[in-house]
Amino acid sequence: MQEVREEGLGNIPSVNVQQLVEAGAHFGHKRSKWNPKMAKYIFKEKNGYHIIDVRKTVPLLQRALEFAYNVASRNGTFLFVCTKKNLKETILNFAREVNAFYVVERWPGGLLTNFETTKQRLLRIKELEGIFEDYNKGKSVYVKKEIVEFQKEYNKLLKKFGGVRDMENLPDVIYIVDPVNEDLAVHEANLLKIPTIAICDTNADPDLITYPIPANDDAIKSVSLITSLLVQAIKKGREVSLSWQI
Repeated sequence: MQEVREEGLGNIPSVNVQQLVEAGAHFGHKRSKWNPKMAKYIFKEKNGYHIIDVRKTVPLLQRALEFAYNVASRNGTFLFVCTKKNLKETILNFAREVNAFYVVERWPGGLLTNFETTKQRLLRIKELEGIFEDYNKGKSVYVKKEIVEFQKEYNKLLKKFGGVRDMENLPDVIYIVDPVNEDLAVHEANLLKIPTIAICDTNADPDLITYPIPANDDAIKSVSLITSLLVQAIKKGREVSLSWQI
């Protein structure tokens, strides 16, 4: 492939074809698993696997980064979603780096579309923390057996909602690694018209995503490269937001 480079606009990070290839972003799925809607982003087939045309990934990624930068510059909020075992820790760390909300365990159905119920679950987490605090100070009206049951409830809630525990409103943007795997998140985002940025492998439907990024969504290097660029764009955007506040 001939190298193509898209320069970042202003403070927005840039990426080139070589970086994407070195990260393995061009490796797609088996041809038997492809989604025909990804045809325009496929370079060729090799040994039964599709090769993604990362020359087309570059401008789409830059477009997504510019969008993220602009949202961050307006102090917008982000929700990162990735429940793949080999990637969730990576995405968790990136989300925390920019204080983004995150879901790295199974997506709780109705997390966004039934947000009023979600907020009740988040309030319950804080209520239980208050109960534990009083117990530790010797001020609790509950006995140890009840505290043990509360702890079990708390652990379950934290596993489900810990990454969004401080989310008071719906996020402005949802970043998704593998929209096929995270189909519930995509569905809820589209119902609520929340913009999505997603890494779309050759089995995905890019039409369901606001800002699709054609790339390998399984390899840690590929996902890390793209997510690190997104994080940089968010950081730069927040710097602009902070300068306006000052």
